[in-house]
Amino acid sequence: MAWLDVLTANDRAGEYPRSWYAETAAPLPGFAPAAGALSCDVCVVGAGFTGLSAALHLAGRGYDVILLDAHRVGWGASGRNGGQVGTGQRLDQEALEAMLGRDHARALWDLAQESVALTRALAAEHAPEAGWSQGVIHACHRPRLVPHARAYAEKMARDYGYDLIRPLDREEMRALVGSPAYHGGDIDMGGGHLHPLRYALGLARAAAAAGVRIHEHSTVRAIAETDPAVVTTDGARITARHVLLACNGYLGHLERRTAARVMPINNFVVATEPLAPEARAAVLAADHAVADTKFVINYFRFAEDNRLLFGGAESYGYRFPDIARLVRKPMLEIFPQLADTRITHAWGGTLGITLNRMPHFERLKGNILTASGYSGHGVALATLGGKLAAEAIAGQAERFDLMARIPTRPFPGGTALRWPLLVLAMAWFSLRDRL
Repeated sequence: MAWLDVLTANDRAGEYPRSWYAETAAPLPGFAPAAGALSCDVCVVGAGFTGLSAALHLAGRGYDVILLDAHRVGWGASGRNGGQVGTGQRLDQEALEAMLGRDHARALWDLAQESVALTRALAAEHAPEAGWSQGVIHACHRPRLVPHARAYAEKMARDYGYDLIRPLDREEMRALVGSPAYHGGDIDMGGGHLHPLRYALGLARAAAAAGVRIHEHSTVRAIAETDPAVVTTDGARITARHVLLACNGYLGHLERRTAARVMPINNFVVATEPLAPEARAAVLAADHAVADTKFVINYFRFAEDNRLLFGGAESYGYRFPDIARLVRKPMLEIFPQLADTRITHAWGGTLGITLNRMPHFERLKGNILTASGYSGHGVALATLGGKLAAEAIAGQAERFDLMARIPTRPFPGGTALRWPLLVLAMAWFSLRDRL
């Protein structure tokens, strides 16, 4: 598939999707496309959380930054996701210890904790309208998973000094989440949720105010790996001392080494009509976000106007399906009491996943970096990823390199066969979820 397919298959050029987020966020005035011969210290490709954070932090260090996006700032997954801000990395600490050893795993935990603190601080400073609600519930969809949730909470308190996770038995879970589908789990009060598009737009306002030259409608066609690098769009030729690729699921074939390790998949969200207070309380007793343990995760929370925002289901072709119909099915499996509730918004987006579900950070060349592949755990980690890339460009690469040392292997079959192989894998995991 060509890169343009990812960017245009499901969306109008330069327009945000018709999501509840876009409907409730104050849009920024448009930024002009890049034009002519330009030069800068750093060219950042992709104006999502990674690119916006990197540009903001680089400008704070005195760098001259050009930030490019093929559509609008926050247009991609950063402005479409579930808004959940989880603690830790995408893999839990037990898995990271087994993969990388305890010292590396502990350092990754510390970075992840910093990512949440950074996200809250930036949102409070630059996008208070994004809000922050505390608490993420992890809901076990099988009884056999509940003991692990309790043991993990105990491990985190014992080994990491983290006492904000509380295990939940079936009765406690049912009191918080009004569904018979869950058998227990835990609640992590270190995480939370916010309005992701308002947050992205707040970062963009701050970056522009700091002197970042933002150019929308500027699809990058090629990058010459020279020193300085040359970034080419339809209307501009940009000479840059450094380049950061922050495209995540929308990279396409712009950089094939990264594309072999970061695969785009589609995920979907619906918003219901506003629920009456008693109906809302029967779904969620408190203003926490919820994510369950299915391989294709169901995740949900309430919006400020009492709509349920419910995310679930995935697809692996470029074209989006009938989203409302697709997501309504798992929503009613969890909350059958919503059978007569109207869906008012349905939207999808493309995220980047890696084979081991850990982010892919790499120095592709001395002056070209990439950071992506957050695998559905990117609100906070992408924000921190931009800061770490800014540090590396400034010559302080230790923390970027800590992320880069996580092994991210290419998908089997490369970009040609990864799609059919993933579909087969997903069929197997879907069968396992039912057992």
